[in-house]
Amino acid sequence: MKIHAVDTGDFKLDGGAMFGVVPKSLWSKAIAPDENNMLPMTMRCMLIEEGDRKILVDTGIGNKQSEKFFSFYFLSGEGSLLGSLEKLGVKPEEITDVFFTHFHFDHAGGAIIHVGEEKQPAYQFPNAKHWTSKGQWDWATDNPNPRERASFLPENILPLKTLGQLHFVEDGHDLPFEIVFCDGHTEKQMLPKLKVGDRTVVFMADLLPTAAHVPQAWVVGYDTRPLLTMDEKHTFLQEAAEGNYLLFLEHDLEWEVCTVKMTEKGVRLNERMSLAEALEGVEMA
Repeated sequence: MKIHAVDTGDFKLDGGAMFGVVPKSLWSKAIAPDENNMLPMTMRCMLIEEGDRKILVDTGIGNKQSEKFFSFYFLSGEGSLLGSLEKLGVKPEEITDVFFTHFHFDHAGGAIIHVGEEKQPAYQFPNAKHWTSKGQWDWATDNPNPRERASFLPENILPLKTLGQLHFVEDGHDLPFEIVFCDGHTEKQMLPKLKVGDRTVVFMADLLPTAAHVPQAWVVGYDTRPLLTMDEKHTFLQEAAEGNYLLFLEHDLEWEVCTVKMTEKGVRLNERMSLAEALEGVEMA
């Protein structure tokens, strides 16, 4: 198995939203905000190559929304979904699977494109199976709760099913990794847990959006069930510390991967590094 980081562009989110009840005097030491209290973030996806399969985990924000919508998030950077895949020598039609950790717009926006003057929806990756969980699908499409409704954009989600290539992992799958389910951020968020050589790599999505979020109480204000997130982080990060897992970070602008360790104060950040550094010396098939 080979894995690659896929840069789909940078954006900004409000510092208070990203750290909830944690005081700014603390979180600003980890990530410095701008004059408007906005934090620099990225939207980093993952490409998994296993045999003749090319599996894309999350798809970034896409380009379907209005200029006004995008202005709220200060999009920047040179990275793009298709541009980054091209640098890896991968064409859209070669993607065999698209795996959504969840359907928030910064994770799922790039899977559906609009074509023609009438802006008809079409798959960005026309030959791919698109994987989600039944729980997340129902949560996002059946009268979404007021907390998340603005993040579940119908144009990103509904065509996935009407175009005919949507699959639910609960119905059975042959994906080459374990799936860790988490419900604190949103219902049935899914984290791929991979074996790469002798290392375990976990795509952390929004359970751990940046390396700064390692402390148990440092959870994002977007979480629908923050106390559950704290419990999920406590359990998972203890396992990650004991197993020396490589934690792949979707939103950390500076670092692609981190590890954690046990301390007297609980699980804390250990090392931060690039994906290449993390996998140096690891034999990948």
